[in-house]
Amino acid sequence: MGRMSRRAFALAALSTLLTASDAAAGGGGPVPGTAAEGADPAPLTAAEGSADPAPGTAAEDSPVQGAVPGPDGLPRASAEMRGVWIATVGNRDWPSRPGRTAAEQRKELTAHLDRAVRDRLNTVILQVRPTADALWPSSYEPWAEYLTGTQGRHPGWDPLGTAVTEAHARGLQLHAWFNPYRVANHTDPTRLAAAHPARKHPDWVVPYGGRLYYNPGLPEVRAFVQRAMLDAVARYPVDAVHFDDYFYPYPVAGQTFDDDDAYDRHGGAFPSRAAWRRDNIDTLVRETAAGIKRVRPGTRFGVSPFGVWRNATTDSRGSDTRAGVETYDDLYADTRTWVRSHWIDYIVPQLYWHIGNAAADYAGLVAWWAEVAKGTKTHLYVGEALYRAGATGQPSAWQDPVELSRHLTLAAGYPQVRGHVFFAAKDLAADPAGAMARVVADHYRGPAKPPR
Repeated sequence: MGRMSRRAFALAALSTLLTASDAAAGGGGPVPGTAAEGADPAPLTAAEGSADPAPGTAAEDSPVQGAVPGPDGLPRASAEMRGVWIATVGNRDWPSRPGRTAAEQRKELTAHLDRAVRDRLNTVILQVRPTADALWPSSYEPWAEYLTGTQGRHPGWDPLGTAVTEAHARGLQLHAWFNPYRVANHTDPTRLAAAHPARKHPDWVVPYGGRLYYNPGLPEVRAFVQRAMLDAVARYPVDAVHFDDYFYPYPVAGQTFDDDDAYDRHGGAFPSRAAWRRDNIDTLVRETAAGIKRVRPGTRFGVSPFGVWRNATTDSRGSDTRAGVETYDDLYADTRTWVRSHWIDYIVPQLYWHIGNAAADYAGLVAWWAEVAKGTKTHLYVGEALYRAGATGQPSAWQDPVELSRHLTLAAGYPQVRGHVFFAAKDLAADPAGAMARVVADHYRGPAKPPR
């Protein structure tokens, strides 16, 4: 028999994995297991009002090594994450609007990649499954409406395949960013493509807060979303799989996420609905990690959660914060356990607050997350709110172009912090306050390889 190509091997592994996953999902119980949209990820705090649409071993916990000269004579850091998110939901960052030609979309995409190179970044995190759809010719879901304006319409090219090729040609890593459970930013199933899985399986879908979501409590849903996401991993040599902060949806006052039937069927072994919901998300994370390893070994898995796991007033292990959302209790995402148990390769908490914020101080949260990551094999990167710098209506701290640079200076004091990711690409290009230019001048004088 001739040698099997890497892609053929990956697709075969995916088929084997998903057959096993479907069989487990049919068991009727929890499978034991190994985020105004258009600006993902989305932070939410009591301090700053309402929803803000937006995302090692002890021996390895050494600080980024001192800079050494590169071939161009500039200092070169040994290894650190320097990333930027490129959000596609709502055409937040790219494409600039739906319906542009394939050539125009490609030109805009490569301009974002070129900008990342100019700012001496080394990683782009591209949102490729924004609303249960796809930026590649998926075997499971329709083309994303953000490309052509019509969900399911072929855009005339392969955005994800092109992005991987063009990023790698520039020395950039490409992390494929997936949103597992969001179906639509409206509640009308008839607006979805006719062949959309949510229309074929209306029992999988829960309307909540003016949006549609897949129900995380259904094992068949969990099996399906893994099939849909791992299809991309099998097809393309992405460097990582990336989840944002949306698991169970952010709470909406006066509304209930209706998963009664799923809980009645699958929640009997758990002491509470909250414990069952957390197990659903834990299982998704563990199974996805295992699936990635089978389909494309060496591909990393990371998550960029909302920045507060729990307030210390709720849990003594939590952070000294007074955030209006706690991922453990409101999104049912036990992010601390994922880090401590090394279920994920990296975590990028969205620390979208300024230094000294009364309810969620950037400085205090960096210290808290550094302690969580200490002694683990999970890399810690910090999610930075570039979009706030110089933006109208933001607190005075964000009007200071040095605020963001101060973040990197502060974080450098913690050996567990291995880099930063900036939200997001449109703001990287515009940089109205010059905050990113200051970061580059102060911290990115030479190139750096991404950590592995």
